[in-house]
Amino acid sequence: MSNLNRISVGIRDSKLSRAQTEILLNRLIGAADNIEIESFDIKTIKTKGDIYNTQRLDRIGGKGLFIKEIEQNIINCNIDVGVHSMKDVPVIESTEDLEIICWLHREDPREALISNSGQRFFDLPSGSIIGTSSIRRRAQILNLRKDLKIRLLRGNVDTRIKKLRGNSYDAIILSLAGLKRIGLVDQVTEKLDVEKFLPAASQGTVGVQSKCGNKLKEVFGVINHEETEMESLTERQVLRSINANCNSPISVYAKITENMISLKCEIFDHDGSKIFSKQIEDAKNRYLNIATTLSETILNDIGQDKINKLDELNDFDYTP
Repeated sequence: MSNLNRISVGIRDSKLSRAQTEILLNRLIGAADNIEIESFDIKTIKTKGDIYNTQRLDRIGGKGLFIKEIEQNIINCNIDVGVHSMKDVPVIESTEDLEIICWLHREDPREALISNSGQRFFDLPSGSIIGTSSIRRRAQILNLRKDLKIRLLRGNVDTRIKKLRGNSYDAIILSLAGLKRIGLVDQVTEKLDVEKFLPAASQGTVGVQSKCGNKLKEVFGVINHEETEMESLTERQVLRSINANCNSPISVYAKITENMISLKCEIFDHDGSKIFSKQIEDAKNRYLNIATTLSETILNDIGQDKINKLDELNDFDYTP
């Protein structure tokens, strides 16, 4: 550790990052001996993704922009660990020196719709403007309702809701997990069904990152949620195997029930057409095997060239 008596924790400078770090540390304090809140030194770190908060993520480097500065601080020994929303962590590691040492119990991975009118997704009038920054959500919206307008919406959760209430948008779609963690679930108009809006890989999951071989793995290990880890590793392995990323219009969702794990993947073209959909299941101890099986099916069905082209989207905004 950078200090023998304290654990230095690096997080993004956002309300959500602070909230989910508080949840994680409180669980650790409750589960571990000789650890109290004074054991931690929280350091907020501005990331490029937070600084350039009006531009499309895929145009300025992708979701890794929310973690690079935190990772560099771990490597430079300025902090001991970083706390990340795992959906923001690229599936291909930027360095072999770091690892995820703890996976917090997954929060509800569903999407949430917030509308000014209080109308649900399928009840919104034609021409309503929906805000999102996600290429995946954009494709899912178009798959279900090409009569809606889509506009880019960046910023933290509070900023997005403020823009909605200012009537710049008629509705917005956000992660339900994030809204729950910052106490804004009362704002939700509709919790969207996973059968219509399959989540992104690792949505609702928080991870703790440190240098490989760090003794803190034993400290945080007491609250590591094994099923969340298995589900997220399965989802992330699919994206890694097909060379996709968080900016692609791809949903991957694994769910463990008793001794079985199910895995579903949906892939969309940018016009909303669903070009792949399949769900398989196996014994949960074969979670990486199931990821390999589904990945091979995807590559056989639609090919690597098509997946690579899904990284390309010229105009994010959409008007019917």
